Amino acid sequence: MTRPRHLLSQCRLATMTDGAYGLIEDGAVLIAEGRIAWAGARADAPAADTLTKLEGRLVTPALIDCHTHLVHGGHRAAEFEQRLNGASYAEIARAGGGIISTVSATRAASLDALVASALPRLDALIAEGVGTIEIKSGYGLDRETELTMLRAARRLGALRPATILTTFLGAHAVPPEYAGRADAYIDEVCLPTLRAAHAEGLVDAVDGFCEGIAFSPDQIARVFALAAELGLPVKLHAEQLSDLGGAVLAARCGALSADHLEYLGPDGVAAMARAGTIAVILPGAFYTLRETQAPPVAALRQAQVPMAVATDLNPGSSPLGSLLLAMNMACTLFRLTPAEALQGTTANAARALGLQDRGRIAAGLRADLAVWDVQTPAELAYRIGSNPLNRLYLGGSEC
Repeated sequence: MTRPRHLLSQCRLATMTDGAYGLIEDGAVLIAEGRIAWAGARADAPAADTLTKLEGRLVTPALIDCHTHLVHGGHRAAEFEQRLNGASYAEIARAGGGIISTVSATRAASLDALVASALPRLDALIAEGVGTIEIKSGYGLDRETELTMLRAARRLGALRPATILTTFLGAHAVPPEYAGRADAYIDEVCLPTLRAAHAEGLVDAVDGFCEGIAFSPDQIARVFALAAELGLPVKLHAEQLSDLGGAVLAARCGALSADHLEYLGPDGVAAMARAGTIAVILPGAFYTLRETQAPPVAALRQAQVPMAVATDLNPGSSPLGSLLLAMNMACTLFRLTPAEALQGTTANAARALGLQDRGRIAAGLRADLAVWDVQTPAELAYRIGSNPLNRLYLGGSEC
């Protein structure tokens, strides 16, 4: 059955089609069969079956959170206290905390429990106008729990109208039972589990953590080689705590994105620029860990490396459940402009996930649209602790 052609009218459109806001001051958007059939000046709007007058409100693409660890067991509030008492993230990790403490809680949780605990976090993002969310595994570090996490993410996608993309992050940390034997873990657990997850249709992309407390570039390269064999795109946690050349590796492997990047050097910037790899900026972890070295935003900007912004929502280093707040943090902590922050949660975030059908307002794209009670796009990054969402359309349907 054909769905009615619906026109959103009397609105300001931030189309995000020109590298900035792409503003149309008195605009309209025609939705047909879940897609944007037309967008432009209201005076030129085509006929429609139904009409919604938005009374001057701002319309943007629905936001995209392109880096989260939304599915996990437990929390790490105690480590928050430890850090405030002087312990570093690396020290906590080496003492059995950090990722490993969440691994224990996640292994102990059932599929139903993981879904139930994740739903409020997912709903909070959707309530802020987020229509697409990436969810990583990486807190199982054994075959069955990694698969359970990915199954939980797929179930979340069936329970809510938002698009959920899954990322296999088996190379997130070395579990206690493989302490000192990272290569054996890659061979015996990570790679076979990736094959199993792919065979079950649970994986949209592959990620890894390239860091001194995690895996070396050579070890990550082996994981990426299997991803290439399976036809899966890759991305990488790179240069968060030190510069091991992860971004260069990611670019060499044609990665969709390299994420964190606080210690990214000139070679990494140049490699990402050549490869078209998106820089995913994660201010929540920088803020939570009280880091002092920011990503080289000016160098990325000069090299024309597109920047995305995400929450990095996780129980330890970034318990940040607001993409709007992440936008504000990216501006205040890293000096992104409000236009760059909105590009980073729409058009560039879509590119960081390999999606061509969203993140902008243009004919033919998916009708994922957020309507905001604001006058200017800059207000989305400017306000702190405010949610001005008026309504959200996903696939053309109002949520």
